Parts: sequence; structure tokens; C-alpha cells
Amino acid sequence: MPPLSFLLHAALTLLLLSPAAAAEDFAALARASGTPEIPGLKIVWLAPWGAPDQAHPWTNIIVHQTEGPAGSARAGAMAQAKNPKRRGVTLWVETDGTVYWAVSETLVTLHGDGANRNDNRYIDNGPTYRKVVRDNSIGVEFAGNYPDVTTPATEAQIAAWRILSKLLRLRYQIPRERIYAHNWIDYKDARYCEGCALAELARAMPD
Repeated sequence: MPPLSFLLHAALTLLLLSPAAAAEDFAALARASGTPEIPGLKIVWLAPWGAPDQAHPWTNIIVHQTEGPAGSARAGAMAQAKNPKRRGVTLWVETDGTVYWAVSETLVTLHGDGANRNDNRYIDNGPTYRKVVRDNSIGVEFAGNYPDVTTPATEAQIAAWRILSKLLRLRYQIPRERIYAHNWIDYKDARYCEGCALAELARAMPD
């Protein structure tokens, strides 16, 4: 039997290596096809993944918050799956953290209003003005800010977003600085900053 010091060293080595190994496994999973199980996420697949290189060439992520009550993400996703060209997004996130992948990653959904914000109020709009648009941006919609639009995302939504945002960045090779709140790029409801806290969170996360 190996000496105790050797066993302790081996155990410490595994502990040190495990985060890197886990990151490699997650990166590989992010490039999978079909309907994979993603650790820490509950995804309802209304449209499966294809091969990553066959997906639409997404270069941005836009975070939205729908003015719908708790439970409305499923209805929105189902309607999107039935009619992908309705105004909406690819992914919907329920207040309990459930993610609905509504339509194929090859389709462009009708979200975003044309990146018409040029006031630099939240970010420098030079790189986004009329450039971060639906044709190059995959959209994620968070439900639950009704009847008070200032209601923040739930803890379950935030936990899901931590994983989901990293998954999307790895799958489509999107840098964190290309995650945008809807309100950062389009003139929106003046009552609240749509998607801002969620976009800031995702941008601040380490790789």
C-alpha cells in the first residue's frame, strides 16, 4: 500500500486539477448536439441543438425581461416554437430557473429594435449603434416582472443565468463584453433598465 504522504499528495493533485478538468468537460458539453443534460440547468428542449458550426453565426447576446407574470415563460416559448417569426427570442427563462430553448439556433427571431440608442447613457454606443441587431444577436428573455416592471430576476433565474450565459458564450464563441442588456442598445421603457443587472452579472463572471 502506498504511504500516507503519497496518497495525500495524489488527493491534493486531483483537487487542484478538478476545476480545470470540469471546465474542459463543460466546454466540450457546450459544443454538443441534440438535447444534452447541462449540470445545474433544467432545460426544456423545444428545439434540439444541431452541430455548432451549422448554427446561425451569433456574435452577441441580448438580455430581455418580458412584462409577464411568473409562469409566462413556458407560454411564450411554446408560442415561439409554434411561430418562430413572432416577436420574441430563442430562449426563455422562468422564475423557477427553468430554461426553454424555443426555436432552432439556425433561426433569427424578431427581437431588438435596431440598436437605435446613441446617447452613451449606459455604455459607449459607438460599437453598438445600428450594429447589435437581431440578425447577429441571440436573445434570452426572463419572465416575471409583472405587475411591477422593476422587480428583479429571482435567485433561481440568476443561478440559471450564471450557467446559461457561460454556455452560450462557449457554444458560439461570444466574448463576455458582447453581452448586452436590451436597454443598453435600444430606447426602451423609461420605468426600468431592462436586462441591465443580468447583463452586468454575466460580463463580470470569470471564465
